[in-house]
Amino acid sequence: MHEQGVKIISDDEKTGIQALEKTHVTPPAKPGGKHQRVEYNYNRHGTLCLTADFEVATGKIIAWTIGAARKEKDYTAHIALTVKTAPDAPWIFIADQLNTHKSASSVELIAEQCEINIDLGIKGKDGILKYMATRQEFLSDPGHRIRFIYTPKHSLWLNQVEI
Repeated sequence: MHEQGVKIISDDEKTGIQALEKTHVTPPAKPGGKHQRVEYNYNRHGTLCLTADFEVATGKIIAWTIGAARKEKDYTAHIALTVKTAPDAPWIFIADQLNTHKSASSVELIAEQCEINIDLGIKGKDGILKYMATRQEFLSDPGHRIRFIYTPKHSLWLNQVEI
C-alpha cells in the first residue's frame, strides 16, 4: 500500500510528561579526576501531552504536537496537521479505543477533508454524530480517503507508537 502512496499511520498520545526545569546550571567536571556534580533540584511547570504519528512503512514520525491537554479539539487539530503533510494522499490511522479518537470533531474533519457533503447530525441527538459507535463506523469506512482502524481494547502492543 505504501508504494501506491497510502499513508499508514500509527497514532497515539503520551500524557503526563512532566515539564521540568533545572534550578541550577550543571557545571562541567573539573580537571584532576573530579566528577561532575549535578544539582538535583528542579522547578515543575505542570504536565504536557505528546501526540505522535508514526508512519509504519518508513519508521518516521510524520507529525507530532505537544500541548497541555488531550481534548477532542486538540486531537482533531493534530490529525489535521498530519493530513496537511500530504493533503491529497489516502490515509489510514491506526488508533486505540480512546473516546477522543472517535470524536464529533474528527468526524467533521474527515467529512470536510474527504468532501463528504451529508448531514452529520448533532452530537448526542441524531445522525452520525449521535453515538460514539456511529462516529466510529463513519471514521472506519474503507470508502473514505482518510479513515481509522481501531485496535482492540487491551492490545497496546498493536500500536507502534506505544511500543
